[in-house]
Amino acid sequence: MPLVTTGELVTRAAAARSAVAAFNIITLEHIEAVVAGAEAAGAPVVLQVSQNAVKFRHGRMLPLARAAVAAAEQAAVPVALHLDHVQSDVLLRQTADAGFSSVMYDASRLPYAENLAATRNAADWAHAQGLWIEAELGQVGGKHGRPPLDAHASGARTDPAEARAFVADSGVDALAVAIGSSHAMTTRTATLDHGLLERLAAALDVPLVLHGSSGVPDGELVAAVAGGITKVNFGTALNIALTGAVREFLTARPEAVDPRLYLSAGREAMVGAVTGIIRTLARPAP
Repeated sequence: MPLVTTGELVTRAAAARSAVAAFNIITLEHIEAVVAGAEAAGAPVVLQVSQNAVKFRHGRMLPLARAAVAAAEQAAVPVALHLDHVQSDVLLRQTADAGFSSVMYDASRLPYAENLAATRNAADWAHAQGLWIEAELGQVGGKHGRPPLDAHASGARTDPAEARAFVADSGVDALAVAIGSSHAMTTRTATLDHGLLERLAAALDVPLVLHGSSGVPDGELVAAVAGGITKVNFGTALNIALTGAVREFLTARPEAVDPRLYLSAGREAMVGAVTGIIRTLARPAP
């Protein structure tokens, strides 16, 4: 199936009051697992490459991106490719020629005015290239090795009025909001602020995105989709599945040296995680 655009998938999900799942990929096994899991669930999916994943790949984006494009073209479900949490303008400008249809430009570490100016410039460039652009307002926490922000810490929540002005002035197509989730959580204990989500959904006319979703319990995810979240990002959930399966395999078979054996176990674990997440997001709210 030809590669589709993230904007198309998110727009379709918003019209259906549903959400599309987006998964961060690091290895070829991640790519294969996400596509297989989406096929098993019979749903579209977004493959995401983060700036950190590019750094892990010695700063080379194309090998992973081209593998993702090749997998998407052979998939039985619609697949889009998205560049996640990019802060480098140099990296940003490589997206259009690498198969990406969208980018999440992350200037949230900057004071509001600087965040707005940087994001406006990124949005102008992205739109000139035909790219859909997402931004973030309100510190989600957990990135760059920092501990997750306390729920009551300054910047841990997105202000609806500020968000409305930011979207209008920046021209972005979607906004990632801070409502209680956190990046890199290995336990599913996050509690979302659904009242705040309701106010954000009422204040904004662009799709809302939830980052740090691996730490959010199923019931909270279902309620978030019902409350207006249209794109839901996962990364750590895949890494937990992969690492756990590989560790279990090698513990039981310490003599094993063929990576195909233990990576197969890890890949299958990720397939199960992807399928389960997509099916959860499709559940109706109670």
